Amino acid sequence: MRMASAACIHIFVSTFMFLAWFMAKGDDSYVRDACSVTRYQDLCVHTLASFSSTAKRSPSKWARAGVSVTIGEVKSVAQNLTELKEFQLLRGRRNRAALSDCIECFRDAVDELHKSLGVLRNLSKSTFDIQMGDLNTWISAALTNEDTCLDGFEGHKGKHVKSLQNWVLNASYITSNALALVNKLATTGLGSPTDP
Repeated sequence: MRMASAACIHIFVSTFMFLAWFMAKGDDSYVRDACSVTRYQDLCVHTLASFSSTAKRSPSKWARAGVSVTIGEVKSVAQNLTELKEFQLLRGRRNRAALSDCIECFRDAVDELHKSLGVLRNLSKSTFDIQMGDLNTWISAALTNEDTCLDGFEGHKGKHVKSLQNWVLNASYITSNALALVNKLATTGLGSPTDP
């Protein structure tokens, strides 16, 4: 009797494990498909995997997820930059001036991304093309701000400068991915069969 019970438990656990694996693979295919249009696909999959079960094949939901994640990343970098300034961790007048400019660039980027998310939350068929144009402008501007920040530290050395450059680069990659997801939405259109 015990043997039969153990066998049943084993079958149940095996079935559960298979279903969990199968569902995870299914979710993985959604995010991989969505990220196939991005330049930094592995980063896209890593940062957006948790949206698979809700976004599925919806271009508008993936675009919204991409911009939401980008806002979180850009805010995090802005906070790190502010701390660098507060604790005076960058030496030299040029570095400090570049850091102040960088903080301003990231504040602007946060504003542009928030405007983008607002549009994505209120998409309309009647103004869709205008909305897509605004989104492209604002997310591209955020990307330009991030690049401008990096330009200020070109040729500069030091541990904290290197950290700053890594943070900003990562944020720019995530922003680039968000822009690609928005461009996919623009191409696909609103209300397509895969975008309920």
